[in-house]
Amino acid sequence: MTTSKQPIIDIQDLVTYYGSRKVLDGINLKIFPGETLTILGRSGCGKSTLLRHIIGLSKPTGGRIFIKAQDITTLSEEDMLPIRRKIGMLFQGGALFNSMTVGDNVALPLREHTELEDSTIKIMTRMKLDQVGLAGFEDFLPSQLSGGMKKRAALARAIAMDPDILFCDEPSAGLDPIVAVGIDNLILKLKKAFRMTIVIVTHELESVYLIADRVALLDEGKIIALGTVDELKNSDNPKVQQFFRRIPDPEKIDKDSYLKSLIGETDE
Repeated sequence: MTTSKQPIIDIQDLVTYYGSRKVLDGINLKIFPGETLTILGRSGCGKSTLLRHIIGLSKPTGGRIFIKAQDITTLSEEDMLPIRRKIGMLFQGGALFNSMTVGDNVALPLREHTELEDSTIKIMTRMKLDQVGLAGFEDFLPSQLSGGMKKRAALARAIAMDPDILFCDEPSAGLDPIVAVGIDNLILKLKKAFRMTIVIVTHELESVYLIADRVALLDEGKIIALGTVDELKNSDNPKVQQFFRRIPDPEKIDKDSYLKSLIGETDE
């Protein structure tokens, strides 16, 4: 892992409410150039909300997020454009446009954000598809691809602009174990080739073991553990141990608490 003393992403005192429900509760996190950080946690713990804030898709209730020393929580959509050009995003479902060919999907960022000749864009598109193992598939439609191939195509689009930071939301979700490990290995390969900083939201422990330099474990909107996989596995925090040892919750479910959670009420 290549790190620098200056973080490429610096999250400070981040708080988010959905109505009266606190989703993120004072998140502080520094992510350094060249590292792969995985944001890990149970469903509903705030992982996806945190990711949306980091990439600027939504504003937090409070706190600040610095990307390359710029506070993106204060930026307009127009001012965010230069930052987004150096960010790649792999969405959970791939988010390919079904009416466009694979090649056109990958070429879209280049056509939107550069003034390159179309012939150059086609060459770059083929190169990106080759890098993810999809050489020759540029004329296929997404509906003609398997789940793993769709993820690869979406990854090719995410790196089309040679980003400094790649964000991945559940990259192996919905894939069988063999295809999932292929995606994990591809992410490692691309990180080495492009020297990117990678931030991955996941709940898949096998992926974390393979690709993470550090892990931030979220629980109820807070980071309860931060460190290497080995450090978290050896943590004395019962919640960390429950997650890494895959210990189920008690089977009894309190009906009143469950109903409150559905309407956003808490006992606080």
